[in-house]
Amino acid sequence: MAHKELAVALSVIAAASPAWATSQPIPPAAPAASPTAKYCMRIEAVTGSRIETIRCWTREEWAEQGVDVDRDWAREGVQVIG
Repeated sequence: MAHKELAVALSVIAAASPAWATSQPIPPAAPAASPTAKYCMRIEAVTGSRIETIRCWTREEWAEQGVDVDRDWAREGVQVIG
């Protein structure tokens, strides 16, 4: 009997999971600012280090590094200066 209840509970959880996943909000793009504004974002730590590294560069400087600020802002963005 316990196995039957477990199977029912797991099937309810599995059925609810796709509905929950589709209801997640779309991450926002980076805030609009002047061309000289600096966007501070987290970058990968140096191998062997656990210290979080944050860099503040303009959109142009991020683009030179191959980073799309609007795409990565929701995951890595910290603040905008200026």
